[in-house]
Amino acid sequence: MSHWKNTMDRTSSQALTDDEIHALVDGQLSQEALAALQARLALDPAAQATMATWQQQRDALRRLHQQVLDEPVPATLMSAARQTAASRQEIRQWWRWGGLAASFLLAFGAGWASHGEWQVRSPSPALAKGRAEQNFVRQASFAHAVYSPEVRHPVEVTAAEQDHLVQWLSKRLGRPLKVPNLGPQGYELMGGRLLPGEAGARAQFMFQNAAGTRVTLYLGAVDKAPGGVDARESSFHFATDGPVPSFYWIDQGFGYALAGPLPRDALMKLAEAVYRQL
Repeated sequence: MSHWKNTMDRTSSQALTDDEIHALVDGQLSQEALAALQARLALDPAAQATMATWQQQRDALRRLHQQVLDEPVPATLMSAARQTAASRQEIRQWWRWGGLAASFLLAFGAGWASHGEWQVRSPSPALAKGRAEQNFVRQASFAHAVYSPEVRHPVEVTAAEQDHLVQWLSKRLGRPLKVPNLGPQGYELMGGRLLPGEAGARAQFMFQNAAGTRVTLYLGAVDKAPGGVDARESSFHFATDGPVPSFYWIDQGFGYALAGPLPRDALMKLAEAVYRQL
């Protein structure tokens, strides 16, 4: 009993961490957790002072942006959110039903193959090429949706290490890469990251303008389609099959896709600037 009491005394006398003070300020706590932290706060004058300062900052920010806080969510953001939710549901459904169907077909096919009666028909070259391109541009759109909202870690290597970033990604993708300069269009490089692809490694470069809008350039080898068909070349295409629109093109089996939450004309101008430099 004495040991338990000593342990509780030590716990209650510990100084509050910044995370715990943040939790108190935000009010995102259960009743039990709130009571425990408030008991420790009463014994921690330094934490009390910090909490009071942060509460003042919070209240000042709320007063400063009260008009924005009271505004309804813009229709464009609501539309983008609904599209993203629908795309995520589509992917979950694909994994749920597609995986089950694939297992069934594999078992069914193996049984027929053992009797020599199973025949496989490969898709036409044009259809296979189209699927490879569609997969590539959808992956570019989803990669943008995953990483562009990040506040602390939007990129893996920052623009401050651009030479290292380009050398590293070039080595991983197996060909020399170049980062386009979008400064004349108002976008600065934030950095980039390495991503997985069905045909090997892929890269993503992220750019941001003064308004905080981000666009990403996704690039890498386009997967060979079933039957050995390889997408050799493709002119500019506009795609909306994903959370954000993209302009993409393919050159000698290597794909490029510029994605971002922009109107078609604005995104096309950026894509043309990228195309001219690459």
